[in-house]
Amino acid sequence: MFRHQGKTRTLSHNLKIASLLSLVAGIVNVAGFFAVQRLTTNVTGHFAFFVEEVFKLNFWQGFVYFLYIFFFFLGSFVSSFLIEIISQKDDHYIYVVPASIECLILFTIGFWGQNLLIKNPNTIACSLLFAMGLQNSLVTTISNASVRTTHLTGLFTDLGIELSQLFFYKEREQKHKLLSSIKLRLTIISFFFIGGILGGILYSKMKLHALIFAAAALVLGLIYDNIKFRLIQLRRKLKSS
Repeated sequence: MFRHQGKTRTLSHNLKIASLLSLVAGIVNVAGFFAVQRLTTNVTGHFAFFVEEVFKLNFWQGFVYFLYIFFFFLGSFVSSFLIEIISQKDDHYIYVVPASIECLILFTIGFWGQNLLIKNPNTIACSLLFAMGLQNSLVTTISNASVRTTHLTGLFTDLGIELSQLFFYKEREQKHKLLSSIKLRLTIISFFFIGGILGGILYSKMKLHALIFAAAALVLGLIYDNIKFRLIQLRRKLKSS
């Protein structure tokens, strides 16, 4: 689900990566919000708060909201930059470094974030926004912009458009393509919702340690993808021998 790009990607690949990363984003979204009372997977609301604070002449608080926006952007930039560098050597492993950085951030905040809550909660917010910027850029690049997992506004817009098109697209090929896209959008929304519920339950029991489960889910996804790829390679060798 991570390795295939462009024309080699199938709906199955997109559904798998959408399920995994939406679940992770859902956990981060709710656990992060409960911890610091800030959105930690998207920046739409932060931009509105940034403008509001500037108009109130609360420049320091406005700067903090600007930092939230900047760190999400920075995560996206770093992810894309790393992908471009790695793709020049071996494009089969472009996902490893960005995904590993995301795992490291989630594990770090999960283990030691509770101490930061008292001293500097903004560090937690910026770190999680950076991680989600990494994830969003990674999955957007891999899936050729078919999958986005850290926010739902655009997904609900696209879903509304595609559901309305079902009444007008009658050709079999068009309808099949449309239904596949709807299935993908519903999968992302569903797993983001499931991740949110899971994040809320875990946070109520273990606070920011809930993020460890998000990181573990991502690690397991990477391990699964690597094992499956090696099995496919082994089958090909056995067939050719």
